[in-house]
Amino acid sequence: MPQTDSPASVASAASAASAAPMGRRERKKAATRQAIADAALRLFLERGYDDVGIREIADAADVSTTTLFKHFAVKEALVFDEDADQEARLLAAVRERPEGQSIPAALREHALRYRMAATAGDARFAAFFDLIDNTPALRDYVQAMWLRHTDALARTIAEESGLPARDPACTALAHFALEAPRTSRGDRDPREAVIRAFDLLETGWAAVASSP
Repeated sequence: MPQTDSPASVASAASAASAAPMGRRERKKAATRQAIADAALRLFLERGYDDVGIREIADAADVSTTTLFKHFAVKEALVFDEDADQEARLLAAVRERPEGQSIPAALREHALRYRMAATAGDARFAAFFDLIDNTPALRDYVQAMWLRHTDALARTIAEESGLPARDPACTALAHFALEAPRTSRGDRDPREAVIRAFDLLETGWAAVASSP
C-alpha cells in the first residue's frame, strides 16, 4: 500500500521479496490484489470503514466487484493482508527463541513486534490501528484472525515443553497469549499494558514448567 502500509502488508512485502520469482500471471494477480487493497485502505482512512461501499472500492481500483471478491471474500479482509507466513512467524517465535528465554517471553516479544507497531510513532501505522480500534467489525475480525492460530501454537508450545499435544495448559497459554494485545485497547500506555499481561502469563507458566 503506497502511503499507508499496514503491518501485515510490510511483512508480506518482505516475505515476497525473499520468495521465488513469480510468473507473469501470478505477478498480475498480486498487483491486482494490491491495487484493490490500496484503494480500500485509502478510502477507509479518508471516510471511515462503514461509509465506503464495495462498488466504490472496485471502481477506485478499476476492477469489477466480481474480481474484488475473487481476491477478498469479505469486506473486512480488505484491510488485512492474508499473510500466509503469519502463523509461521508466530510458531518460529517459540521454536527459535534464544536459549534460556521462556515461551511467554518469546510470545511477548512477537506481540510487541508484530501487533503493537502503532506505538512506534509512525503516523501510517497509527492511522491503520486507529481505523481498526474505531471500527467494531474490524476489531472482531482481526482478533478472530489471530485466534485461529490457537491450536497450532498450543501444539508447538507442547512440543517445546515436552508436554502432551493437547495439554490444557498449553492451549490456555496459546489462547491468552493471542488475546493479550487486546487488553491494551484504551490504555494510556498500550505497550506497558501488553507487557503486564504477559508478566501474568509468565508467572502462571512458570508453575506449569516447573511441575514434575
